[in-house]
Amino acid sequence: MNRIYTDDHELFRQSFRSFLDAEVMPRFEEFEHAGIMDRQVYAEAGKHGFVGFNVPEAYGGGGSDDFRFNAIIAEELAAVGAGGGGLGLTLHNDIVSPYFVTYCNDEQAARWLPGIASGELITAIAMTEPGTGSDLAGVQTTAVRDGDEWVLNGAKTFITNGINSDLVIVVCRTDPAAGRAGISLLVVERGMPGFERGRNLDKIGQKSADTAELFFSDVRVPAANMLGEEGKGFQYLGFNLAQERLSIGMYGLAAAKAALNWTVEYTKERVAFGQPIAGFQNTKFVLAEVATELAVTEPFIDQCVMKHNAQELSPAEAAMAKLWGTELQKRTVDRCLQFFGGYGYMAEYPIARAYAEARVATIYGGTSEVMKTIIAKEVLG
Repeated sequence: MNRIYTDDHELFRQSFRSFLDAEVMPRFEEFEHAGIMDRQVYAEAGKHGFVGFNVPEAYGGGGSDDFRFNAIIAEELAAVGAGGGGLGLTLHNDIVSPYFVTYCNDEQAARWLPGIASGELITAIAMTEPGTGSDLAGVQTTAVRDGDEWVLNGAKTFITNGINSDLVIVVCRTDPAAGRAGISLLVVERGMPGFERGRNLDKIGQKSADTAELFFSDVRVPAANMLGEEGKGFQYLGFNLAQERLSIGMYGLAAAKAALNWTVEYTKERVAFGQPIAGFQNTKFVLAEVATELAVTEPFIDQCVMKHNAQELSPAEAAMAKLWGTELQKRTVDRCLQFFGGYGYMAEYPIARAYAEARVATIYGGTSEVMKTIIAKEVLG
C-alpha cells in the first residue's frame, strides 16, 4: 500500500536501501563490535543526498522540509536491522541539523551548513548531564562571558555521536539567576582546548551508535558560536521536540514491523512437534494481535508526519506518537522474540539486537512518563 508516499519517495527509498546494502550492511558487524560507525559512511550518505536534505540548496543541501523522507530512512534502517548504526544518521538529520538550519545567522550558515549537508561535519546535541535527565531546566553546565568569548565549564553524558561529532550544540546556563531564561546554546567545535571526550559508553544495545561523556574545562568558545540569541536556549529546545519525538515514535513503528516480518518468516520455516510453528494456534493468535496493533498504529503515525509537514503537529500529538510507537516497539519485539526460542537470545539474530535496542526507546527523547504528562495537560486542559 502506498500510504502517504509518492513515486519520488519510493525512488528515494530504493536508492537508500541500495546505499544500506552497499555501504552499511557489509560492515555492520564491524561497526557493532567497534561501538562506532566509520565517519566515511556519513560522507558517502552526503554524496547520495541522505543527510542534510533539509539544508537549503544554497549550502549544498536538498532544500526539502518534507519529513516523509526522514520517515523512509527510519523504515529502511529498521527493515535491515541497522537501527543502532542508523541512530547517528537520524540524529544528525532529524534532531540536530534543524537547529542549525533554523537558528544559524548568515556567517554561521556559510561556515557550517555545507559540511552538515555533505556529511563531513557530524553533529550532536549535548543536553543530558550526570545529574539531570529529562529536566532540561536543571542544567548545571555554565558559560561566562569574557570579551568576545564564552568560558564553558561542565559535563554531559549519554551524548549520541559524542565521539564522531565535529559540531556539538551544548545546552548551558549563561545567566544563573534567570531560570529558564538563562539557558543558551553554544556550538563547540572539535579540537577546542579544554573540550574532552570521555569513554565511548558500553550500552546493551545500539552498539554502533557512539555514545559518550563530554567534558568542558574552561573551553573558550567564540561569541560568534552562540546559536540564536542569548537566553533563548530553552525556547529553542522546545521548537524541535515535536519532530524529535515523532522521529523516535515512527522508528518504533518501523522496528515493530521489521520484527513481525522476521517472525512470520521464521515461524513458517521452524519445525516443532512435526509441523511449522506458524501452524500452532498460539502463534496465529499472537501474530494476529501484533499485526492488528501495527495496522491501527500506522495511519496515526502517517497522519502525524503529514501534520508535521503542515506545521500543525501539536506537542501532545508528538508525545502520543512517541509514547505509543516506542511502547509498541518494546511490546512487539518481546512477543516476537519468544517464537525464536533460544536463537532469539543469540546476538547474531536481528530479533535479539532489536530487543536490546528497543529498551532505550521509552527513555531517550523524554521518558514515557514525561510523554503521559504532556498528553494529560491537553486532555485536562
